[in-house]
Amino acid sequence: MKQYIFNIHDVVLLMTAAECLLLAVFQSILPTRARHDGRLLTAFLLIIATASGCTLLLWNDQFSLAPWFEQTLLPYLLFAALLLKGPAIYLYVCSLTQQKLALNRRQALHLLPALLVLMCIAIFGISSSDLRHVPDTGQTLPATAIEFIWDLASLVPFIYAIAALLQIRRYRHALKDEYSHYSEVELHWLFSLAWGVCISWTWTMLVHVVAKFSSDIVADYMGIADNYLTFILINAFFAYSLTYAHQLLVTQPKEETRETTSEEEPSEPAIAKVRTAMEEDRIYLKKNLNLEQFSDRIDLPAKEVSAVINKHFGTNFFEYVNSYRVEAAKTLLSDPEKADMTVLDVLLESGFNSKSAFHRFFSRLVGMSPTEFRKQALAAQSQADTQ
Repeated sequence: MKQYIFNIHDVVLLMTAAECLLLAVFQSILPTRARHDGRLLTAFLLIIATASGCTLLLWNDQFSLAPWFEQTLLPYLLFAALLLKGPAIYLYVCSLTQQKLALNRRQALHLLPALLVLMCIAIFGISSSDLRHVPDTGQTLPATAIEFIWDLASLVPFIYAIAALLQIRRYRHALKDEYSHYSEVELHWLFSLAWGVCISWTWTMLVHVVAKFSSDIVADYMGIADNYLTFILINAFFAYSLTYAHQLLVTQPKEETRETTSEEEPSEPAIAKVRTAMEEDRIYLKKNLNLEQFSDRIDLPAKEVSAVINKHFGTNFFEYVNSYRVEAAKTLLSDPEKADMTVLDVLLESGFNSKSAFHRFFSRLVGMSPTEFRKQALAAQSQADTQ
Protein backbone atom coordinates (compact mmCIF):
# COMPACT_ATOMS: atom_id res chain seq x y z
CA MET A 1 0.00 0.00 0.00
CA LYS A 2 1.36 3.39 -0.97
CA GLN A 3 2.08 5.94 1.71
CA TYR A 4 1.78 9.60 0.79
CA ILE A 5 4.36 12.03 2.15
CA PHE A 6 2.45 15.20 1.23
CA ASN A 7 -1.19 16.19 1.22
CA ILE A 8 -2.41 19.08 -0.94
CA HIS A 9 -1.93 21.60 1.86
CA ASP A 10 1.67 20.51 2.38
CA VAL A 11 2.22 20.95 -1.34
CA VAL A 12 1.18 24.61 -1.02
CA LEU A 13 3.84 25.15 1.64
CA LEU A 14 6.41 23.33 -0.49
CA MET A 15 5.46 25.37 -3.57
CA THR A 16 5.66 28.60 -1.56
CA ALA A 17 9.16 27.77 -0.33
CA ALA A 18 10.36 26.65 -3.76
CA GLU A 19 8.84 29.62 -5.58
CA CYS A 20 10.28 32.09 -3.08
CA LEU A 21 13.74 30.62 -3.62
CA LEU A 22 13.40 30.83 -7.40
CA LEU A 23 12.02 34.38 -7.28
CA ALA A 24 14.81 35.42 -4.91
CA VAL A 25 17.42 34.12 -7.36
CA PHE A 26 15.66 35.87 -10.24
CA GLN A 27 15.38 39.10 -8.25
CA SER A 28 19.07 39.00 -7.36
CA ILE A 29 20.16 38.85 -11.01
CA LEU A 30 17.99 41.78 -12.11
CA PRO A 31 19.90 45.00 -12.94
CA THR A 32 21.00 46.74 -9.74
CA ARG A 33 19.00 49.83 -8.86
CA ALA A 34 20.06 52.81 -6.81
CA ARG A 35 17.71 52.00 -3.96
CA HIS A 36 17.72 49.00 -1.63
CA ASP A 37 14.27 47.69 -2.64
CA GLY A 38 15.66 44.85 -4.77
CA ARG A 39 17.84 43.45 -2.00
CA LEU A 40 15.13 43.84 0.61
CA LEU A 41 12.59 42.05 -1.56
CA THR A 42 15.12 39.24 -2.06
CA ALA A 43 15.60 39.05 1.71
CA PHE A 44 11.83 38.95 2.25
CA LEU A 45 11.44 36.11 -0.26
CA LEU A 46 14.21 34.11 1.41
CA ILE A 47 12.64 34.67 4.83
CA ILE A 48 9.23 33.48 3.61
CA ALA A 49 10.90 30.45 1.97
CA THR A 50 12.56 29.59 5.29
CA ALA A 51 9.33 30.09 7.26
CA SER A 52 7.31 27.92 4.84
CA GLY A 53 9.93 25.17 4.72
CA CYS A 54 10.34 25.06 8.50
CA THR A 55 6.57 25.04 9.03
CA LEU A 56 6.31 22.06 6.69
CA LEU A 57 9.10 20.21 8.50
CA LEU A 58 7.63 20.97 11.92
CA TRP A 59 4.13 19.69 11.28
CA ASN A 60 4.71 16.95 8.69
CA ASP A 61 5.65 13.76 10.56
CA GLN A 62 6.53 11.81 7.40
CA PHE A 63 10.01 13.28 7.25
CA SER A 64 12.93 11.62 8.98
CA LEU A 65 15.62 14.22 9.62
CA ALA A 66 18.76 14.28 11.69
CA PRO A 67 17.76 14.76 15.35
CA TRP A 68 20.12 17.71 15.82
CA PHE A 69 18.41 19.52 12.95
CA GLU A 70 14.79 18.59 13.65
CA GLN A 71 14.82 19.03 17.41
CA THR A 72 17.50 21.70 17.94
CA LEU A 73 18.10 23.82 14.84
CA LEU A 74 14.58 23.88 13.38
CA PRO A 75 13.02 26.08 16.14
CA TYR A 76 15.76 28.69 15.66
CA LEU A 77 15.25 28.84 11.88
CA LEU A 78 11.46 28.89 12.15
CA PHE A 79 11.17 31.71 14.66
CA ALA A 80 13.96 33.76 13.14
CA ALA A 81 12.01 33.71 9.86
CA LEU A 82 8.63 34.39 11.49
CA LEU A 83 9.98 37.40 13.40
CA LEU A 84 12.06 38.84 10.54
CA LYS A 85 9.34 38.83 7.88
CA GLY A 86 7.68 41.88 9.48
CA PRO A 87 10.81 44.07 9.50
CA ALA A 88 11.68 42.87 5.98
CA ILE A 89 8.36 43.96 4.47
CA TYR A 90 8.39 47.24 6.40
CA LEU A 91 11.91 48.12 5.25
CA TYR A 92 10.97 47.10 1.70
CA VAL A 93 8.09 49.58 1.74
CA CYS A 94 10.41 52.24 3.20
CA SER A 95 12.93 51.63 0.42
CA LEU A 96 10.20 52.16 -2.18
CA THR A 97 8.90 55.37 -0.62
CA GLN A 98 12.11 57.08 0.48
CA GLN A 99 14.95 58.40 -1.62
CA LYS A 100 17.60 57.48 0.91
CA LEU A 101 17.07 54.48 3.16
CA ALA A 102 20.19 54.01 5.23
CA LEU A 103 20.68 50.40 6.28
CA ASN A 104 22.68 51.30 9.38
CA ARG A 105 22.89 50.40 13.06
CA ARG A 106 19.58 52.10 13.72
CA GLN A 107 17.84 49.66 11.38
CA ALA A 108 19.45 46.82 13.31
CA LEU A 109 16.97 47.54 16.13
CA HIS A 110 14.38 45.69 14.06
CA LEU A 111 16.30 42.50 14.87
CA LEU A 112 15.53 42.77 18.59
CA PRO A 113 12.26 40.75 18.65
CA ALA A 114 13.93 37.88 16.78
CA LEU A 115 16.98 37.99 19.06
CA LEU A 116 14.74 37.99 22.14
CA VAL A 117 12.90 34.88 20.99
CA LEU A 118 16.08 33.08 19.97
CA MET A 119 17.50 33.79 23.43
CA CYS A 120 14.32 32.42 24.99
CA ILE A 121 14.62 29.23 22.90
CA ALA A 122 18.25 28.83 23.97
CA ILE A 123 17.64 29.52 27.66
CA PHE A 124 14.71 27.11 27.98
CA GLY A 125 16.08 24.56 25.49
CA ILE A 126 12.91 24.55 23.42
CA SER A 127 12.76 21.75 20.86
CA SER A 128 10.46 20.95 17.94
CA SER A 129 8.59 18.48 20.13
CA ASP A 130 7.87 21.25 22.62
CA LEU A 131 6.55 23.48 19.84
CA ARG A 132 4.19 20.74 18.73
CA HIS A 133 3.11 20.35 22.36
CA VAL A 134 4.47 16.78 22.39
CA PRO A 135 5.58 15.88 25.93
CA ASP A 136 9.26 15.24 26.38
CA THR A 137 9.72 13.02 29.40
CA GLY A 138 13.28 14.08 30.01
CA GLN A 139 12.63 17.78 30.32
CA THR A 140 10.56 20.16 32.38
CA LEU A 141 9.63 23.24 30.43
CA PRO A 142 7.52 26.26 31.46
CA ALA A 143 4.51 26.33 29.17
CA THR A 144 4.49 30.12 29.36
CA ALA A 145 7.81 30.28 27.47
CA ILE A 146 6.33 28.45 24.48
CA GLU A 147 3.18 30.55 24.58
CA PHE A 148 5.33 33.69 24.76
CA ILE A 149 7.33 32.93 21.63
CA TRP A 150 4.25 31.88 19.65
CA ASP A 151 2.49 35.08 20.77
CA LEU A 152 5.40 37.22 19.59
CA ALA A 153 5.62 35.32 16.30
CA SER A 154 2.02 36.25 15.50
CA LEU A 155 1.96 39.77 16.99
CA VAL A 156 5.23 41.26 15.70
CA PRO A 157 4.49 40.79 11.95
CA PHE A 158 1.04 42.33 12.44
CA ILE A 159 2.59 45.42 14.08
CA TYR A 160 5.03 45.80 11.19
CA ALA A 161 2.19 45.46 8.67
CA ILE A 162 0.41 48.39 10.36
CA ALA A 163 3.69 50.33 10.32
CA ALA A 164 4.01 49.68 6.56
CA LEU A 165 0.50 51.07 5.97
CA LEU A 166 1.34 54.18 7.99
CA GLN A 167 4.57 54.62 6.01
CA ILE A 168 2.63 54.56 2.73
CA ARG A 169 0.21 57.11 4.16
CA ARG A 170 3.15 59.38 5.09
CA TYR A 171 4.52 58.86 1.60
CA ARG A 172 1.28 60.08 0.05
CA HIS A 173 1.41 63.25 2.16
CA ALA A 174 5.06 63.74 1.18
CA LEU A 175 4.14 63.45 -2.50
CA LYS A 176 1.57 66.21 -2.09
CA ASP A 177 4.17 68.37 -0.38
CA GLU A 178 6.73 67.90 -3.15
CA TYR A 179 4.94 67.27 -6.46
CA SER A 180 2.21 69.00 -8.42
CA HIS A 181 1.37 65.74 -10.22
CA TYR A 182 1.82 62.07 -9.39
CA SER A 183 0.27 58.85 -10.59
CA GLU A 184 -2.21 57.18 -8.26
CA VAL A 185 -1.98 53.78 -9.95
CA GLU A 186 1.32 52.65 -8.42
CA LEU A 187 0.31 54.04 -5.03
CA HIS A 188 -3.07 52.27 -5.07
CA TRP A 189 -1.39 48.96 -5.87
CA LEU A 190 1.15 49.43 -3.09
CA PHE A 191 -1.66 50.25 -0.65
CA SER A 192 -3.56 47.16 -1.79
CA LEU A 193 -0.54 44.93 -1.25
CA ALA A 194 0.14 46.42 2.18
CA TRP A 195 -3.50 45.86 3.12
CA GLY A 196 -3.20 42.29 1.83
CA VAL A 197 -0.22 41.71 4.12
CA CYS A 198 -2.07 43.30 7.02
CA ILE A 199 -5.13 41.11 6.46
CA SER A 200 -3.00 37.98 6.06
CA TRP A 201 -1.03 38.58 9.24
CA THR A 202 -4.18 39.60 11.10
CA TRP A 203 -5.56 36.22 10.07
CA THR A 204 -2.35 34.58 11.38
CA MET A 205 -2.85 36.27 14.73
CA LEU A 206 -6.52 35.24 14.75
CA VAL A 207 -5.52 31.62 14.07
CA HIS A 208 -3.18 31.75 17.04
CA VAL A 209 -5.90 33.10 19.32
CA VAL A 210 -8.53 30.64 18.08
CA ALA A 211 -6.13 27.74 18.62
CA LYS A 212 -6.10 28.54 22.35
CA PHE A 213 -9.87 28.35 22.77
CA SER A 214 -11.09 26.11 19.95
CA SER A 215 -10.55 22.59 18.66
CA ASP A 216 -7.39 21.60 16.83
CA ILE A 217 -9.40 20.87 13.67
CA VAL A 218 -10.71 24.44 13.42
CA ALA A 219 -7.26 25.89 14.07
CA ASP A 220 -5.70 23.55 11.49
CA TYR A 221 -8.12 24.61 8.75
CA MET A 222 -7.61 28.29 9.55
CA GLY A 223 -3.84 27.76 9.46
CA ILE A 224 -4.15 26.06 6.07
CA ALA A 225 -6.05 29.08 4.73
CA ASP A 226 -3.22 31.26 6.02
CA ASN A 227 -0.73 29.27 3.92
CA TYR A 228 -2.80 29.86 0.79
CA LEU A 229 -2.93 33.61 1.50
CA THR A 230 0.86 33.68 1.82
CA PHE A 231 1.27 31.95 -1.53
CA ILE A 232 -0.96 34.51 -3.25
CA LEU A 233 0.78 37.49 -1.62
CA ILE A 234 4.24 36.32 -2.66
CA ASN A 235 3.19 36.27 -6.31
CA ALA A 236 1.52 39.68 -5.98
CA PHE A 237 4.60 41.29 -4.43
CA PHE A 238 6.93 39.98 -7.10
CA ALA A 239 4.58 41.11 -9.87
CA TYR A 240 4.39 44.56 -8.27
CA SER A 241 8.17 44.75 -8.02
CA LEU A 242 8.54 44.08 -11.73
CA THR A 243 5.65 46.24 -12.94
CA TYR A 244 5.17 49.26 -10.70
CA ALA A 245 7.85 49.61 -8.02
CA HIS A 246 10.35 51.41 -10.26
CA GLN A 247 7.70 53.98 -11.28
CA LEU A 248 7.18 55.37 -7.77
CA LEU A 249 8.39 58.93 -7.28
CA VAL A 250 11.06 59.43 -4.66
CA THR A 251 10.61 61.87 -1.79
CA GLN A 252 13.25 63.75 0.10
CA PRO A 253 14.05 62.79 3.71
CA LYS A 254 11.75 64.53 6.13
CA GLU A 255 14.38 66.72 7.67
CA GLU A 256 15.34 68.18 4.28
CA THR A 257 11.95 69.24 3.03
CA ARG A 258 9.55 69.66 5.90
CA GLU A 259 11.65 70.66 8.84
CA THR A 260 11.45 74.34 9.71
CA THR A 261 13.96 76.24 11.78
CA SER A 262 11.30 77.81 13.98
CA GLU A 263 7.59 77.90 14.65
CA GLU A 264 7.33 81.49 13.43
CA GLU A 265 5.43 82.51 10.32
CA PRO A 266 7.50 82.62 7.10
CA SER A 267 9.08 85.95 6.21
CA GLU A 268 7.25 88.45 4.02
CA PRO A 269 9.98 88.40 1.31
CA ALA A 270 9.64 84.62 1.03
CA ILE A 271 5.85 84.88 0.79
CA ALA A 272 6.19 87.59 -1.88
CA LYS A 273 8.59 85.45 -3.93
CA VAL A 274 6.23 82.49 -3.90
CA ARG A 275 3.22 84.63 -4.80
CA THR A 276 5.08 86.43 -7.60
CA ALA A 277 6.22 83.13 -9.10
CA MET A 278 2.63 81.94 -9.26
CA GLU A 279 0.72 85.08 -10.18
CA GLU A 280 3.19 86.86 -12.46
CA ASP A 281 5.62 84.22 -13.69
CA ARG A 282 2.87 81.58 -13.85
CA ILE A 283 5.33 78.86 -12.97
CA TYR A 284 2.40 76.48 -12.40
CA LEU A 285 2.12 76.08 -16.20
CA LYS A 286 5.25 73.91 -16.15
CA LYS A 287 4.17 70.30 -16.31
CA ASN A 288 5.37 67.88 -13.62
CA LEU A 289 6.54 70.80 -11.51
CA ASN A 290 8.00 69.72 -8.18
CA LEU A 291 9.10 71.52 -5.05
CA GLU A 292 12.80 71.34 -5.90
CA GLN A 293 12.28 72.93 -9.32
CA PHE A 294 10.04 75.59 -7.81
CA SER A 295 12.58 76.49 -5.13
CA ASP A 296 15.42 76.65 -7.67
CA ARG A 297 13.33 78.98 -9.84
CA ILE A 298 12.75 81.52 -7.06
CA ASP A 299 16.10 81.00 -5.33
CA LEU A 300 14.73 79.89 -1.97
CA PRO A 301 15.49 76.71 0.01
CA ALA A 302 12.94 73.97 -0.52
CA LYS A 303 12.09 73.82 3.19
CA GLU A 304 11.35 77.57 3.20
CA VAL A 305 9.08 77.30 0.17
CA SER A 306 7.32 74.38 1.86
CA ALA A 307 6.89 76.45 5.04
CA VAL A 308 5.35 79.33 3.06
CA ILE A 309 2.85 77.05 1.32
CA ASN A 310 2.01 74.98 4.41
CA LYS A 311 1.89 77.71 7.04
CA HIS A 312 0.94 80.90 5.21
CA PHE A 313 -1.35 79.50 2.52
CA GLY A 314 -2.55 76.61 4.67
CA THR A 315 -2.22 73.87 2.07
CA ASN A 316 0.32 71.56 0.44
CA PHE A 317 2.33 71.97 -2.75
CA PHE A 318 0.05 69.70 -4.77
CA GLU A 319 -3.14 71.56 -3.85
CA TYR A 320 -1.52 74.98 -4.11
CA VAL A 321 -0.16 74.55 -7.65
CA ASN A 322 -3.21 72.75 -9.02
CA SER A 323 -5.61 75.38 -7.66
CA TYR A 324 -3.86 77.92 -9.91
CA ARG A 325 -4.07 75.49 -12.81
CA VAL A 326 -7.80 75.10 -12.29
CA GLU A 327 -8.23 78.88 -12.33
CA ALA A 328 -6.26 79.04 -15.59
CA ALA A 329 -8.49 76.31 -17.02
CA LYS A 330 -11.62 78.18 -15.93
CA THR A 331 -10.39 81.29 -17.77
CA LEU A 332 -9.84 79.31 -20.96
CA LEU A 333 -13.15 77.45 -20.69
CA SER A 334 -15.15 80.64 -20.18
CA ASP A 335 -13.48 82.53 -23.06
CA PRO A 336 -15.71 82.54 -26.20
CA GLU A 337 -12.63 83.00 -28.37
CA LYS A 338 -11.27 79.69 -27.01
CA ALA A 339 -14.49 77.77 -27.64
CA ASP A 340 -12.84 75.69 -30.35
CA MET A 341 -10.28 74.32 -27.87
CA THR A 342 -10.95 70.80 -26.69
CA VAL A 343 -10.95 70.00 -22.99
CA LEU A 344 -7.69 68.12 -23.58
CA ASP A 345 -6.13 71.26 -25.07
CA VAL A 346 -7.34 73.29 -22.10
CA LEU A 347 -5.91 70.97 -19.48
CA LEU A 348 -2.54 70.77 -21.23
CA GLU A 349 -2.33 74.54 -21.61
CA SER A 350 -3.24 74.96 -17.95
CA GLY A 351 -0.29 72.84 -16.78
CA PHE A 352 -2.04 69.51 -16.21
CA ASN A 353 -0.75 66.42 -17.99
CA SER A 354 -3.35 63.88 -16.91
CA LYS A 355 -6.98 63.94 -18.06
CA SER A 356 -8.20 61.95 -15.07
CA ALA A 357 -6.34 64.14 -12.57
CA PHE A 358 -7.66 67.29 -14.23
CA HIS A 359 -11.30 66.16 -14.18
CA ARG A 360 -11.02 64.92 -10.60
CA PHE A 361 -9.38 68.08 -9.29
CA PHE A 362 -11.57 70.45 -11.33
CA SER A 363 -14.80 68.79 -10.22
CA ARG A 364 -13.72 68.88 -6.59
CA LEU A 365 -12.83 72.59 -6.60
CA VAL A 366 -15.52 73.90 -8.92
CA GLY A 367 -18.33 71.48 -8.12
CA MET A 368 -18.99 70.48 -11.73
CA SER A 369 -17.22 68.95 -14.69
CA PRO A 370 -15.14 71.13 -17.08
CA THR A 371 -17.65 70.53 -19.89
CA GLU A 372 -20.57 71.61 -17.72
CA PHE A 373 -18.66 74.66 -16.49
CA ARG A 374 -17.85 75.72 -20.06
CA LYS A 375 -21.47 75.31 -21.10
CA GLN A 376 -22.74 77.47 -18.25
CA ALA A 377 -19.98 80.08 -18.59
CA LEU A 378 -20.47 80.52 -22.34
CA ALA A 379 -24.25 80.65 -21.95
CA ALA A 380 -23.93 83.35 -19.30
CA GLN A 381 -21.49 85.28 -21.50
CA SER A 382 -23.82 85.03 -24.50
CA GLN A 383 -26.76 86.24 -22.42
CA ALA A 384 -24.74 89.17 -21.13
CA ASP A 385 -23.75 90.16 -24.69
CA THR A 386 -27.35 90.20 -25.89
CA GLN A 387 -28.50 92.50 -23.12
